[in-house]
Amino acid sequence: MNNPITDVLHVDELIKMALQEDISNEDITTNAVMPEYKKGTVDLICKQDGVICGLNVFARTFEILDKNTETTLFYKDGDAVKKGDKVAVVTGDIRVLLSGERTALNYLQRMSGIATYTRQVADLLKGSKTKLLDTRKTTPNMRIFEKYAVKVGGGVNHRYNLSDGILLKDNHIGAAGSVANAVKMAKEYAPFVRKIEVEVENLDMCKEAVEAGADIIMLDNMSVADMKAAVKMIGGRALTECSGNVTKENIANIVETGVDYVSSGALTHSAPIMDLSLKHLHAI
Repeated sequence: MNNPITDVLHVDELIKMALQEDISNEDITTNAVMPEYKKGTVDLICKQDGVICGLNVFARTFEILDKNTETTLFYKDGDAVKKGDKVAVVTGDIRVLLSGERTALNYLQRMSGIATYTRQVADLLKGSKTKLLDTRKTTPNMRIFEKYAVKVGGGVNHRYNLSDGILLKDNHIGAAGSVANAVKMAKEYAPFVRKIEVEVENLDMCKEAVEAGADIIMLDNMSVADMKAAVKMIGGRALTECSGNVTKENIANIVETGVDYVSSGALTHSAPIMDLSLKHLHAI
C-alpha cells in the first residue's frame, strides 16, 4: 500500500477491530445467499463532489479479509472527484466484497468528508501567512485516519497525542497555580528541544505567557479585537495560534488578526461524510 498512513504498524490492527465490530461471528446474510466462493467485481461510485481520501485504507480492508482481493484505483488521495465518477473497481470473492463493504466505505466516506471540509477551509486561508491546524477532537480509534485526512485536505497536523507535545491548557494552569509557574515547571521537566505552548483566554494571561518565555501562545475564544491586540503585544516573541469555535463561516475575520496558526476541531468532529457507494456487483 503506497500510502504513508499504512506505514504505521497498528493501522492493520485498527482495521481488524473495525471488521470484528461488524462481523462478530459471521455475515449471516452473505453466507445465506453466497454459501461458496464465486469471483466477482463491484464498482466504487462517487455520489457527490468532493476530495477523495482513504483509498488505500478502503482497499486494505478487503485485503485483510482476503489477501487475493484486488482493487484498481482510478484516482489518488487528494484528487477532486465529481458525482457519478467511478473511483475504483474491487475484484475478488463475492463474499468478501459483501462482508467488507460497510467497513471499507465507513473509512472512505469519513476520511473523504474530512479532506473535503478541510480543503474548503484551507482555501479560505490562501494568500495569508496563517496555517490551518487540526486538534485532538477526533473519533476514538480513528485519529490516525482523521489526521491523515486533514493533511490530504491541505491542513497541518497539531500534536498527535499527549506524548507528542506540551500544551498548557486552563486546567494545567489551574493545577500549577499560574501561567508563569506552569511554564517554569514545564521547562524544568521537558527536554530543551520541546516547545512549550500555552493557552490564554485574555490579554493579562497573554502578557504573563510572553514574559514566562512560552514558545507558542494559543489565543482561546478571544474576540477579534483582543486577538489583534495580543498579536501586537507578542510582537514575534512567540508563535501565535487562534482556537475556539473556528469554522469556515468565521475564519476570514480571524485571519485579519495576523495569527500564525488557526486550529479547528470542526475539521474532524463536524465534517459531514462524503457519499460513496459500491454498485453493480456481479459475478465474473
